[in-house]
Amino acid sequence: MRIAIDFDDRVGIAHEILAELARRSLNVTAVEVDPPYIHIEAPALDQAGLIKLRSQLLQIAGVRTVDVVAMLPGAQRRLYLDALLASQADPVFAVDASGRVIIANGAAVTASGMSEGDLRASSMQQLIGDPGLLDALVDGGYHLPVREIEINGEPYMLETLPLHETSGRVAGAVMTLHAPTRMGERLSALQNYDAGGFEAILGNSPEIDLLKQRAARMALVDAPLLITGETGTGKELLAHACHAGSTRSAEPFFALNCAALPENLAESELFGYSPGAFTGALRGGKPGLLELADGGTVFLDEIGEMSPYLQAKLLRFLNDGSFRRVGGDREVKVNVRIISATHRALEDMVASGHFRQDLLFRLNVLTLHVPPLRERPGDILPLAQFFLARACAQAARPLMRLSSAACAALLASPWPGNVRQLQNVIFRAVTMSERLVIGADDLELAQASNPAGQGMTGEITTLEQAVADFEKNLLQRLYGDFPSSRRLAKRLGASHSAIAARLRRYGIC
Repeated sequence: MRIAIDFDDRVGIAHEILAELARRSLNVTAVEVDPPYIHIEAPALDQAGLIKLRSQLLQIAGVRTVDVVAMLPGAQRRLYLDALLASQADPVFAVDASGRVIIANGAAVTASGMSEGDLRASSMQQLIGDPGLLDALVDGGYHLPVREIEINGEPYMLETLPLHETSGRVAGAVMTLHAPTRMGERLSALQNYDAGGFEAILGNSPEIDLLKQRAARMALVDAPLLITGETGTGKELLAHACHAGSTRSAEPFFALNCAALPENLAESELFGYSPGAFTGALRGGKPGLLELADGGTVFLDEIGEMSPYLQAKLLRFLNDGSFRRVGGDREVKVNVRIISATHRALEDMVASGHFRQDLLFRLNVLTLHVPPLRERPGDILPLAQFFLARACAQAARPLMRLSSAACAALLASPWPGNVRQLQNVIFRAVTMSERLVIGADDLELAQASNPAGQGMTGEITTLEQAVADFEKNLLQRLYGDFPSSRRLAKRLGASHSAIAARLRRYGIC
């Protein structure tokens, strides 16, 4: 039986209480004193004995109550602490000031490859194998930035939380190890919490229905998938849906735009880097998207913009699932499905020598083509209505509607920017219009509705002049939707300097 005695704290009262138990020859197996309570565990004490014991204890000056409890507070804390540690999927160690392991959860035992007894008899130096790091931890009072370490040959990001005595002296630390796959799950959940499946792909035209049917079948096939289509058609949305419809749906999903980063940054983002790989790198190294997404999917947008060097490195990964970090010498092997997308004709790039044919064969196992908006006019008005309602909510405006003239203008536009352009046009109209009915003039579609060749007037004198006229008209038409040389260069798949020079030549900006 376990009892809790409530008492007025005074010198000698605990001794008097224990003396009464000794006088009765009760075998006491545990005592916890935490004023104003003293908790006692006496296995031989029964109900009849408790009645007599309570009567005697209440005669001791200062004893207020004697009650039965289910568990001693210390045992209860240990039970809950063990349950708390066992529930943690990340390895957790509690170490003393010298780095000796005091407590470790089940995940830490598994990560160390040691028995629980051997682990508790070891030190972090034996586990990490880096005496310099342990010295830095101890000397710095366990205050160090998050950094990467290796335990039992596996990489982890190390996070430390110092433990202090009441005097302020460091008594040790709680050390948590984050595996790249666990970090990937959390990051993916944060980035893709609102990403839907095929229901998020708007449109009910026959073209979109057929696309969804093909995509749903291909999602279940665990092979590389190439998505083609013009800019703004929703290729990344389709990639999300294919991931959600696959057997990897519970695993991470990460996206990398190959056109948005220089070669060296794209390489480190995709493959990660080892400690000291380059100036400005984190001291402990960093896992790349492939490691973070282990078991899941990586989406490579604008794959046609990938440099030849990265194409070769990606090809090796697709061959055997292994790679090396930037500046590293250790082979990393992961299980990741690659979904790629491009608005460019990769076959033409292969013919011109700008894209590897063997990489195209690896990426193009399964193929989906997203039709442009102009080829599915039945989706234009439903999409416009959806974007209109969302834009009104975002701008805190009353629900607006489209006039018949606006609907006709939307249907007549060629939509070179596709769904993204339609969304921007609707949002701009909602923001700028003072009326509740949006007219054709509010849509600002003059540039978008002009065909590419409409700006070429007069007699064609030379081929060079004709090409220049076409180029000028094209840049004027697209500049309204991509109003900077960098954005326009990205849209056209050209270099920033070339587009900037042409914009100056034609006086567009």
